[in-house]
Amino acid sequence: MNKEQFLKQLNDSLKKLSLEERQDILQDYEEYFAIGMEQGKTDQEISTSLGNPKQISRELLATYHLGQVEQSTSAGNVMRAVWAVIGLGFFNLVIVLGPFIALIGVVIAGWASAIAFILAPVFALLNLMVSSFQLFDLFFALALCGIGIFMAMGMFVATRALTKGFIRYLKFNASLVKGGLKK
Repeated sequence: MNKEQFLKQLNDSLKKLSLEERQDILQDYEEYFAIGMEQGKTDQEISTSLGNPKQISRELLATYHLGQVEQSTSAGNVMRAVWAVIGLGFFNLVIVLGPFIALIGVVIAGWASAIAFILAPVFALLNLMVSSFQLFDLFFALALCGIGIFMAMGMFVATRALTKGFIRYLKFNASLVKGGLKK
């Protein structure tokens, strides 16, 4: 593959990035070609040594999305980072998606439990309208509400910690797939 084909394929694979970022990346690869030409290499040899442009773009997109999630940890950024890291290889489908689904399940279950406990007094009042009401029910519901508030505070901290931990896991996985660990 010659220089123009390589750069066109790389550019087409990086459409999700902004124009400015794509131009910076393409300029870097044009410099690689220029340095290779100075060393007497052909376009074919240079493009072969650089690797597959589609794989390069997957690695660059994964790095970009992991950087975005560090700047702003939103659900959308985390999802884009997860899919970008999964896109690095089929093996990552199991290694990244499995723990991601498990963590999402734990977080949703924790928040659902906390909310259900917090809403216990509402259910106690509904019980008053539907059937016989005992004072014990009210006190028990208030105790559950207090436990629910503590659970919600704990889930807030746990959700932040699990998100940060999973982002570190994604970075570790991406660096492992891109060529092993440097340290």
